[in-house]
Amino acid sequence: MKEARDIVAISFPFAAGVALAQLSSVSLFHTSLALVAIMLLLALAGILPGKISYALLFLAIGALCGSAGGFGAAELPLAEKALEKTDALIRSLPFKDEDKRELLRALLTGQRESLPKEMVAAFRAAGASHILALSGLHLGIIYLFLGKVLTILGNGRAMSWVRSAVLIAACCFYALMTGAAPSIMRALLFISLNEILRHCPGRRKSPLAVWCCALMVQLAFSPGVISSLGFQLSYLAMLGIFLLFPAMDGWYPREGRFEGPVRKIWSSMALSISCQIFTAPLVWLRFRTFPKYFLLTNLLALPLTSALMFSAVSCLLLYALGLSPAWLPHAVEFLASLLIRCLGIIAAIS
Repeated sequence: MKEARDIVAISFPFAAGVALAQLSSVSLFHTSLALVAIMLLLALAGILPGKISYALLFLAIGALCGSAGGFGAAELPLAEKALEKTDALIRSLPFKDEDKRELLRALLTGQRESLPKEMVAAFRAAGASHILALSGLHLGIIYLFLGKVLTILGNGRAMSWVRSAVLIAACCFYALMTGAAPSIMRALLFISLNEILRHCPGRRKSPLAVWCCALMVQLAFSPGVISSLGFQLSYLAMLGIFLLFPAMDGWYPREGRFEGPVRKIWSSMALSISCQIFTAPLVWLRFRTFPKYFLLTNLLALPLTSALMFSAVSCLLLYALGLSPAWLPHAVEFLASLLIRCLGIIAAIS
């Protein structure tokens, strides 16, 4: 497996094997185990060489993993305590409106049980339900925030390794703290692989290879997630970003007077369209709906969500240390109010 395309070639048969085992009404464990043994023996003997043999082998390995049930997610008492303390800290912020506090709890801890029904309905009507459901988007924002903070370590080789280790450990802890949802774990694998590859300058980085590698690892450890809608949408959205977004982004000129804010707006639109093209068929099959104003929603909601989470995490850290200025919680509440208002307007015209 010297080329990135080899990883791509085996990941799809592997995923197909996991799906076959998960959808089958009978256990395929012993059958797939026997097939793996036979295929390995034939490959070692040189009787069945080539890419087809690898595809068949990883189809059988996928079926074996899917039948075995995987390893599941570990439960850490420390992560549970951290979640309780984070939730208590959010509840202690001097907000005037409880709705804004509940939105912040949903965005940072994934606890949505107390969200007002009107807010949930407005987010759904505006095509922004994915913002309320803790996902790879939220972990990605946390990762970017931590990356900015850790720039104080400098750019030396040793500090670069330290920064990557801290980022991976912190993201892993956050994923476990918030319940290790399939889309969160997908983002964690992407972050980990990208941080590792950052320190392999002689190795060509292929986004599609990272996508396939993360898919195989996640399915090997937790094959049952293949039936999760969050898992499916998360990987489809990333596939759209890797395959379609670069081409669409390149349609807009990068030189001269075309640079600037308009260029950034086009990139945001291209990113949203790329994700939507790949996820819309599945959403339609499952819910028979399509978000008509997804472009407007994403152009407004995603920057506001990022700003809200950046300011909220900063506020919580400073508040825990007793260093938060009085105006910061009010700024966080204002951003939460602005996000709710924007999506409410979009929902009204839907």
